[in-house]
Amino acid sequence: MTVTFIWYPKCSTCQKAAKWLNEHGIEHNDRHIVEENPTAAELAEWVGRSGKPSKSFFNTSGNLYKELQLKDKLPDMPEEERFALLATNGMLVKRPIVLAGDTVLVGFKPAEWEEALLK
Repeated sequence: MTVTFIWYPKCSTCQKAAKWLNEHGIEHNDRHIVEENPTAAELAEWVGRSGKPSKSFFNTSGNLYKELQLKDKLPDMPEEERFALLATNGMLVKRPIVLAGDTVLVGFKPAEWEEALLK
């Protein structure tokens, strides 16, 4: 199985995730989240496939998230506006993201990845 691995190479969590994929022999096509930022349509699709709320796709620990004061703004923001905002800058998007068939993984949680990718 080949997966799409959306990451930011300088991110230490993304580096750990890439190492995990390599150690488990999972072929992956890499996509740099800043150079090829996800579109609003892609994000809407991934949120639907992931079963997670759109808020979980925001990089809440990032500087841009804090600068834009999104903690206070997100609760009242419509979904379409959230996707449009995420599509403006890859640094707003939580990473890494793995797309594997119907599976969408956000963030690196080894146990979750094992269950989803090593069945």
